[in-house]
Amino acid sequence: MPRESHLETTIGKSLVNTIAEAKVLMVGAGGIGCELLKNLVMSGFKNIEVIDLDTIDLSNLNRQFLFQKQHIKRSKAHIARTSALAFNPNVNIVSRHQNIKDQEFTVDWFKGFDLVMNALDNLDARRHVNKMCLAANVPLIESGTAGYLGQVTAIQKDKTECFDCQPKETPKTFPVCTIRSTPSTPIHCIVWAKSYLFGLLFGNAEDDDDELLAKEESNDDETAKELAALAAESQALKEILASSDSEGFAKRVFDKVYHTDIQRLRSMEDMWKTRKAPTPLKYDEVINQVDDSTTTMDTTPVEGSTLKDQRVWTLQETAQTFTDSLKSLTVRLKELRTSDPEASVHFDKDDAETLDFVTATANLRAYVYGIEQKSRFQVKAMAGNIIPAIATTNAIIAGMMVMLAFKILNKRLEDCKTSYLVYGRHRPQLIVSEPLAKPNPKCYICRNSYISLKIDTDTSTVQDLINLLEENSLTDVEIQESGRVIYDPDFDDNASKTLSSLQLTDGKFVEVLDEEDRKIIIYLKHADSSSLGKSYDIEGDIEEALEQQSIIKQQRKEADEAATAHEHAEESDVVMTDSNKKRKYDEVTPSGSEGSLKKTTLDATAHPPDGDGVGDGTSRVQAVDVDEVIVVDGETFDVINLD
Repeated sequence: MPRESHLETTIGKSLVNTIAEAKVLMVGAGGIGCELLKNLVMSGFKNIEVIDLDTIDLSNLNRQFLFQKQHIKRSKAHIARTSALAFNPNVNIVSRHQNIKDQEFTVDWFKGFDLVMNALDNLDARRHVNKMCLAANVPLIESGTAGYLGQVTAIQKDKTECFDCQPKETPKTFPVCTIRSTPSTPIHCIVWAKSYLFGLLFGNAEDDDDELLAKEESNDDETAKELAALAAESQALKEILASSDSEGFAKRVFDKVYHTDIQRLRSMEDMWKTRKAPTPLKYDEVINQVDDSTTTMDTTPVEGSTLKDQRVWTLQETAQTFTDSLKSLTVRLKELRTSDPEASVHFDKDDAETLDFVTATANLRAYVYGIEQKSRFQVKAMAGNIIPAIATTNAIIAGMMVMLAFKILNKRLEDCKTSYLVYGRHRPQLIVSEPLAKPNPKCYICRNSYISLKIDTDTSTVQDLINLLEENSLTDVEIQESGRVIYDPDFDDNASKTLSSLQLTDGKFVEVLDEEDRKIIIYLKHADSSSLGKSYDIEGDIEEALEQQSIIKQQRKEADEAATAHEHAEESDVVMTDSNKKRKYDEVTPSGSEGSLKKTTLDATAHPPDGDGVGDGTSRVQAVDVDEVIVVDGETFDVINLD
């Protein structure tokens, strides 16, 4: 029996054929990504491309089931591909151990896919993929999990809300999978210091695992070498730990972690092709500095304070704090183990010595990688909010992503919904859904018009760009790129400079604002002038884009007027009653962003007290006029003035 027979019976042969022909890009091969890739290969998808910059860490193995111990330190994307093919060898999977933000992944490259599926764990990459999919007009399925909570939604240009339509708060919690073998943010360094180094030195961490790995058999020479290196690192640290009572213990730990291990990472040349390699540190050189003016960290106080807790320490101060806290915690651990050989010291953000150690080791690692350092006060806030990822949550969200993919490929976007996993609330439903929201007219990402421009960025100047814009009805323009002003009528210093000299090269987005405040996003494509045959080539209709921006500008104006009217009506408290059943529901206040109603539509689910939806009853709403009708999920409610 063909393996697709049950699938054909379930969703139909036509859709099975569509799925088999579709080309899907999967961004991220971590917690959600492993579950998602398995689902895709088992659901009839035949052409999948997966990209992930990360490598496999020991802490990933409890939930990222495509990986095993022998895969540690290897590419997540490559290993995920190999493991997934074991489920279905008839699938074409292309794996890339790269950053999705690399310049080679252009808008044209995104246009080569029928569907993009995000399985990412950071806002920056999500925003980038969102923007590229909008520019390429390719549907995107966005997902995310945090502990037992999860969310999945679909994004389509001009039809649905995009990832940036609603403001995103700075995350207060961080999943463990943000710890990278190549850290790029302060939180990566803090998690490494708290969850890895602290546990290894003062806890019962899984420090025997690397040694066990070396004993496992491997037919792969590269894997065997990596396992042997891990075993050697583990043994070296154990020898240092065994001599904790001897002189120079802090120096040996410091040099092992910040010099020997860093030197080994630097030897992996492929890892540093597109990023700056870390800089090793030696204990003696740091602790004995006389003039550290060239090697101090940023000592700018937090909010103007001069307290030591609220300023970033100098490199020498950090090394000294490392030495002092390491000595104190080692003594504490020895005392604990006199009565209990298995005792350990646990991190507590309110424990001065443990916080000192995590702050010092995190900032030393940040210094090595050229990352912004944080004050002790800031580290305390960040280290107290680290949460793990849950395998079951990832599995549920990945399953819902595939269901959305079926609907999108079957041209049924109107049937897609935003779904939330809301485990732990006082309600019977595990999953609640709401209709996809319309684009926010105030969004300056999805409500932009995108135009591609082929131009020789090496020879063309900013003035040349201005001239061609004027030829296409864009006058008195302001030009920006990533927040920096390139040109405006009062700032023409860059007019004679070439685009490439201003880093306006292939793959860059340039924002152009005309005298009527209409914004066009121009996507630059470098093309040699000799091959281009003319000075430039525009892909798209600028006149049409300007007309669209005029409409969007009017929509923004109307949205502002509606918001003002809504504010004026806030004195009139109203509740909803069922027009047919003529019964009055009790008022409750919607929780957070989950309760939000608009006339004849539903922004975020709110329902009667029978338990449907997100709210625990009817949401308390404000109405512009009384005695109007609101429709919620097909049910009609009267709006009645409480006065």
